[in-house]
Parts: sequence; C-alpha cells; structure tokens
Amino acid sequence: MQVRVKPHPTFSGIFQVTLEDGARRLATKSYASGRSVYGERLIRFEGAEFRVWDAFRSKLAGAILKGLQTVPVLPGSNVLYLGAASGTTPSHISDIVGDEGHVYCVEFAQRSLRDLMTNVVAYRSNMSPFLADARLPQRFAMFIPEKVEVIYCDIAQPEQAKVLADNADVFLKDGGWVMLAVKSQSIDVSKPPSEIYQMEAKVLRRRGFHVEQVVDLEPYDIAHAMIVASR
Repeated sequence: MQVRVKPHPTFSGIFQVTLEDGARRLATKSYASGRSVYGERLIRFEGAEFRVWDAFRSKLAGAILKGLQTVPVLPGSNVLYLGAASGTTPSHISDIVGDEGHVYCVEFAQRSLRDLMTNVVAYRSNMSPFLADARLPQRFAMFIPEKVEVIYCDIAQPEQAKVLADNADVFLKDGGWVMLAVKSQSIDVSKPPSEIYQMEAKVLRRRGFHVEQVVDLEPYDIAHAMIVASR
C-alpha cells in the first residue's frame, strides 16, 4: 500500500495520512520544507511535503483524535501561544496558519526558548518568540501589534485558566477563541483530574467565556484535558 494524504473532513489546514501498513495519522503541510522539528516523519505526496503529527507529543493532535469538535486555528489565523516550549505544537500551528497568519510564542524557560528559536523559528517567518512570563501579559504586550483570533495556553501553573483569561483581556479579538491544555497535577494533586478540569472551565465561564467542550486527553496525555471556549 502506498502512502496517501487527504484533507481532514472537518478541520481546515489539517490532513489525514494513511501509511504503508494502513495506519492513519494526522498531518500538517510543512511550512519549512525539509525540516523535522521533533523527529516526526516527513512525507512527500503529490508535490507537497507533509509532517506526521504525533498525538503522543502534541496535546492538540491528541484532542483532535479524542473527538474535539472545534479547532479554531485556521489558515490565516493570528495565534498567541502561551507556553511554547521547544515548539512541537507551535510548529504544527505555524503550518496551519501559513503565510497569512502568525504565531506569537511566549516561553518562560530560556533553554526551551533557545531550542524554539534555533530549531523552529529560524526557518519559519510566521513565528515570533518572546522570553516572558505568561502571568504578566502587560510586559510583552508591546511586542504583539494586533489582536489575535486564538489564544492557546499550555503552561505548568496553578492558575492556568486565570492566566489564559488575563491574556485574553489584553490580546483576544471580540468573538475570539481560547484553547486551554489543563495540566491537573500542576494545579492540585489531591483532587481527581476530572474535578480540576471542571474547576478550570468554571473559571473561564466566570471570566465571560462560553465553554464549548472539555476533552480528556488520555491515553495521549495522562491527567490532562483540552478546554475549548469562545468569548
């Protein structure tokens, strides 16, 4: 069987790959041809290059496979990414938004930011990295010249939903979307993860968001969930 690639039936800018053994994977069309970010497989198909999207390495991919109904990141979107780390998921978001969009990457750890800049941003003109604390959005607001359609938050902080909402107050367009990758053990190890997810969703509701979906990410990420909300 030959490798085949087709557009995802629901989500724009995302693709489905059928591998030689019949296994199906998610993929994005590479914005930086020939560059693998985290060891993912590169596939050539009908004159284009695609990056296999590993759901065990990316919470967004895991959420899609677990039944996420809305992916607000679209071709042309401007995205603020809080907790960009070394760039695994941000690089796939860069693929999706393409030339007409932009990914503003905030990361607190210097080593992770260095890896992000060296291995990812250096080859992608639609990404901008910032060494900053996501809890203090006013300190990096001058570097982001426009409101964004989507804020994606993946941080190891006790008040994850609050941090996301604080950034939304500064950066999110009216009618925009947020995606929160909840790390329950960073919030309270004494409570069941499901209880933590609902607590964080409640914080977002109090801050004016409509919570569209809460998706448990097991088995791709243990004690993690993805919350998608609109304002």
